[in-house]
Amino acid sequence: MCDTFVALPNATSDGSVIFAKNSDREANEAQQLEFHKAKIYKPGVELACTYISIPQTKKTHAVLLSRPFWMWGAEMGANEHGVVIGNEAVFTKLPVTQKGVLTGMDLLRLGLERGKSAKEAKDVIIELLGKYGQGGISGYMDKSFTYHNSFIIADKKEGWVLETAGEFWVAKKIASYYAISNGLTIENEYDEIHDGAEAFARKKGWVKKTFGFASAYSDKLYTRFSHCKLRQHQTTSFLAGNKITVPAAFTHLRSHHQEPYNPATHLLSNSICAHAGNPLTRHASQTTGSLVVHLTSEKPIFWVTATSAPCLSMFKPVWFGSHVLPNLDSIFAQKFDKSSYWWLFEELHREVLKDYNTRAPIVQKEQQLLEKALLELVYEEGEQGFEVTTEAFSRSRNLNEDLIRKIKKITPKKSLHIFYNAYWRNLNKVAGINL
Repeated sequence: MCDTFVALPNATSDGSVIFAKNSDREANEAQQLEFHKAKIYKPGVELACTYISIPQTKKTHAVLLSRPFWMWGAEMGANEHGVVIGNEAVFTKLPVTQKGVLTGMDLLRLGLERGKSAKEAKDVIIELLGKYGQGGISGYMDKSFTYHNSFIIADKKEGWVLETAGEFWVAKKIASYYAISNGLTIENEYDEIHDGAEAFARKKGWVKKTFGFASAYSDKLYTRFSHCKLRQHQTTSFLAGNKITVPAAFTHLRSHHQEPYNPATHLLSNSICAHAGNPLTRHASQTTGSLVVHLTSEKPIFWVTATSAPCLSMFKPVWFGSHVLPNLDSIFAQKFDKSSYWWLFEELHREVLKDYNTRAPIVQKEQQLLEKALLELVYEEGEQGFEVTTEAFSRSRNLNEDLIRKIKKITPKKSLHIFYNAYWRNLNKVAGINL
């Protein structure tokens, strides 16, 4: 489960566009942050996506992606023209095709690689959806996890929400701000729609009087079970009540459904900052990567965690240029590897989980002090570029190592949540993390 939002210039404090997403996946599903340069291809080249190959386009744009390590597509990202996209799993009445199709993450990456604007990227996704369909197995270890997709697509000038059910789709131009959270949201107020969407729904008997895309196509049981309406309401309330800033976006992506928060004590996925907790209702519900994009009139700034659990992590700035990312050990193993930035943080994250209420405040204080210093460096002192990114990741890695040593000295209190503890012990065993 995931949460994505965008605030357009009339909803931000500085007249910029601010986009944000928490990508929620399985807890051992390392999410890879990577940059790909623009390329030109000769005719006839085939592109191998996650499950199928399609003809490559003549030119691809440079892209910054955050993607689960095992798939070609991405959960979120941006391109050199300032186009940003995040997708959400949605559950519909139509069956999910499991073979011979593009995944929602493939569609997202293709939109970024081929679209110079938000509208162009939207049109790319719609065209490819019509040609190749969508679906595929989208779980890492859970091969039964399949879904359709919704997207928020934005650039410096405008934003779109695109929602799908099988081959059908509906699109709405965003007026001020918008949030999506694993459920269809567009009813009969839209700007574009698949020619056959209403007729098909009426033929199926899914429309009583007035046609609404979300009402007609949503699988109500799975949509309700995902707790998406609660999370979307949390984000919409946040957007409606504030002129959004980058630090406020960080804070929202770190938010839980109640404070003080204990990840061991709730059943469903009802927090923006998601924590896995059991194999049934909170398995594909660990925030494994977070992104906040600040699309200003000048050079966009991409704030990334490149880790799980934003409530325990820090956001680091990235810019497009001749050099973009430092070495994060991009060859991701399926199991724990301390040389990997993502997996190193997992050791810290999982040590905190032994006693979240005692250990988390210690980690949060030090992470956010360093993050505050980075915000001041970028926005008050005007520093930017690859050297700033490299220094941020280096200092973050050192801090994570120091924090691991520090909290290991704090004896965790005895926990009574035996099923939660057993769940994480099994995940650690599978990942090869010896705590």
